[in-house]
Amino acid sequence: MTLPHRLDRSVLIRASRDTVFRFFTDPARWASWWGKGSTIEPRPGGRMLICYPGGVQVSGEVTEVAPPDRIVFTYGFVGGKPIEPGSSRVTIRLAAEGDGTRLSLVHEFAEPAVRDEHVQGWRYQLALFGNLVANEVHAGATSMVDGWFAAWAEPDVAARERTLVAITVPEVRFRDQYGLTDGLEDLMPHITAAQKFMPGLRLTRAGDVRHCQGTVLCDWRATLPDGKEVGAGTNVFSLGPDGRIEAVTGFWGKPKPA
Repeated sequence: MTLPHRLDRSVLIRASRDTVFRFFTDPARWASWWGKGSTIEPRPGGRMLICYPGGVQVSGEVTEVAPPDRIVFTYGFVGGKPIEPGSSRVTIRLAAEGDGTRLSLVHEFAEPAVRDEHVQGWRYQLALFGNLVANEVHAGATSMVDGWFAAWAEPDVAARERTLVAITVPEVRFRDQYGLTDGLEDLMPHITAAQKFMPGLRLTRAGDVRHCQGTVLCDWRATLPDGKEVGAGTNVFSLGPDGRIEAVTGFWGKPKPA
């Protein structure tokens, strides 16, 4: 099948190739990307179905599967417009890049006008895809955040270090109004000093965390042992591809009402 017109799209996802690729081979994950009823049979000759909102469906046939490197399938609309089933081809390749995965997509068409109609669609769908992968990788984000705040209140140095080793990378960076540390070895004595000069102060999460592709926002409140609130703010957490905390930036003060 000669398809002279192609659409290229490349995105970087901070997750391993194995993690990314299973969204193309697990029907449940495929449906979480494309919508209820969508499915895929990850073998040559296997059926591919995408169920868009409004009853629009795309069908195709898987022609190549090489985990975790490549998957190829045909792509066409049930009903024939604007593309007949089997008349376009999608190739997705994954390559390790740094601590993440470079996803490269090529969609080949017979007609340039039809190709152009799909440019924004793939930009949107790969954004959804990147968020789905990140949400799975960082499913434990709330536990990481709670562990971070608990470590700041932990008086036992050894116990605090065990907690931080489990939830942060060794090079973890911390920035706020009163701190500027690089690495766990620098952070540990800073927390000890904070406990000395602000005895009994405890930070706790206020509300649910908000997560987008490895960046987490979390509001917090600072209280004394008697429960009195003495401060509040927001932390920005940067999470790595293994789910651990790479950096934290803390902002003191509640946002002003609009």
